[in-house]
Amino acid sequence: MGGEPKQLISYKGQSLLRRVTESALALQRGPVVVVLGANRAQIVPELNGLPITLVDNSSWPTGQASSLKTGLAALYIINKDIDAILVLHTDQPLVSLGLLQHMVDVQNEEGKGIVACRYDTQISVPALFNRNYINELLQLEGDKGVKWVIVRHRSDCSEVPFEAGAIDLDSKRDLDLFQQVITHTL
Repeated sequence: MGGEPKQLISYKGQSLLRRVTESALALQRGPVVVVLGANRAQIVPELNGLPITLVDNSSWPTGQASSLKTGLAALYIINKDIDAILVLHTDQPLVSLGLLQHMVDVQNEEGKGIVACRYDTQISVPALFNRNYINELLQLEGDKGVKWVIVRHRSDCSEVPFEAGAIDLDSKRDLDLFQQVITHTL
């Protein structure tokens, strides 16, 4: 990303981190935990003034499972009576409050233990898990993310179409392509 943390990439006048955090807060379903790894000093000011819990994951180089576990532990400390958790990544710029609310509605209507987003050929995050999956999420290791749990429990998973979820800003090339698309659609 040319030295800039991807969490601080700006889209529609806000950093990706601020956008996704504010969407989670606007859902008004419970506490919001943000897990930080690299570039903490640069990232923390972006979240000033938000009613969230920040936790540091010193094991972030080992893979995304450590961030998930760190976030779950912090969430459990805040609220031991967790009904469900919503897992979001910063690098999907088109996640919105409307999508998150739709996911909650689908879980309420269909009663499945998992609601995950479908895009391209995959089903992944954003993803909503009821409390029955917390222990399994805590067992993930290394670079295994929530997708592993989703795939194992497809019969208990509702899918929400979210083609824009395929936009995942993991590299400078991804960012350049995204900026080109946004520029041409305005």
